[in-house]
Amino acid sequence: MKILKSRLALLNFLEFAVWGAYLTCMGMYLGRIGMASHIGSFYAMQGIVSIFMPAIMGIVADRWIPAQRLLGLCHLVAGLAMIGAAFYGRSAGQQANFSTLFLYYTVSVAFYMPTLALTNSVAYNALTKAGLDTVTDFPPIRVFGTVGFICTMWMVDLLGFQTNYNQFFTSGAISVLLFLYTFTLPKCPVGNQGEKKSLTDAFGLKAFALFKQRKMAIFFVFSAMLGVSLQITNGFATPFIESFKNMSEYADTFGVQHANILYSLSQISETLCILLIPFFMKHFGIKSVMLIAMFAWVFRFGLLGAGNPGSGVWMLILSMIVYGMAFDFFNISGSLFVDQTTDSSMRSSAQGLFMLMTNGIGATIGSLAAQMVVTSHTAENGVVAWPACWYTFSAYALVVGVLFAFLFHHKDEEVKK
Repeated sequence: MKILKSRLALLNFLEFAVWGAYLTCMGMYLGRIGMASHIGSFYAMQGIVSIFMPAIMGIVADRWIPAQRLLGLCHLVAGLAMIGAAFYGRSAGQQANFSTLFLYYTVSVAFYMPTLALTNSVAYNALTKAGLDTVTDFPPIRVFGTVGFICTMWMVDLLGFQTNYNQFFTSGAISVLLFLYTFTLPKCPVGNQGEKKSLTDAFGLKAFALFKQRKMAIFFVFSAMLGVSLQITNGFATPFIESFKNMSEYADTFGVQHANILYSLSQISETLCILLIPFFMKHFGIKSVMLIAMFAWVFRFGLLGAGNPGSGVWMLILSMIVYGMAFDFFNISGSLFVDQTTDSSMRSSAQGLFMLMTNGIGATIGSLAAQMVVTSHTAENGVVAWPACWYTFSAYALVVGVLFAFLFHHKDEEVKK
């Protein structure tokens, strides 16, 4: 059993190491090659492909190709496309064309995003076959995913890759390595969940009937509104921190020299905050926990606006710590809310709808809207009025939190079986 858990832990480590190599520092590279105005488009593409690609690949795994094999094939395509982006970035240099680089990147993320769900499917199948409890045995395995994410963040930082195309080489190489590793994974039977999904099931379309319930309609709308915040700091936090290099008093500070390591405190906090959720859920209830998440975003953005890598570095660090609550307390408690308040016949569809609203629609809108805000606060010489941007994002999060507090009503005993 320990060997199986170790194998699945390595799977999760590699899965998220692929993402950590570029997700938080890609904006710095794009800014260096004159594509600062396109950062939002790159991050929005992750949300766009998340709307349909996981569902399509889920159908393929359910009907034709075993999940562990499809996982490997997706990583092979994603890895080769990312390596292609790296080779193009190296050859084109400062003359890189947006359309070409964006095409390579789009193909890569289109095949990477479905692997997040496929990795879970492979792990669940293996644990179930071994007679283990997925509820208790999977979370410690999943933690290694966050560890992998942090490790590649640190690696590209310490190797000096966070501002160049080598971050894409790193991500692509790990993807190809994971493709090879999938040949060692336990086999998943086609249609291992028994009943094959229809297109309606796979896309979570049945769950749209929940919009007829006022409470659920409000919840899903706010899920999308909160999802707007998800990719803002991934896309713009490290370019913001790096921008202090142009100020002599901050140029040699640790934060400016190692923006990715400083930002990795967010992922460390995320790992720790997962452990706090059961306590907060038990003592405060779902609505309060989700409100904590919403107002955590207010502080997350506000502290970034007020902080700096010098005397104000404590505010940047506190912003990273707050991120754990901002991200986990809504994503996980929101998922629990969906599970507890929807009928068992459509719980899977409802979870799909929740992910669609947050990581699909919300994150896409957020990435594009954030780019518009940053662009509107960018002077002709390229200098960005970052505090104004962060305070704008903070004000948005505050409005969302206040509206949610007044409009959403739920008693924790309202649970459907």
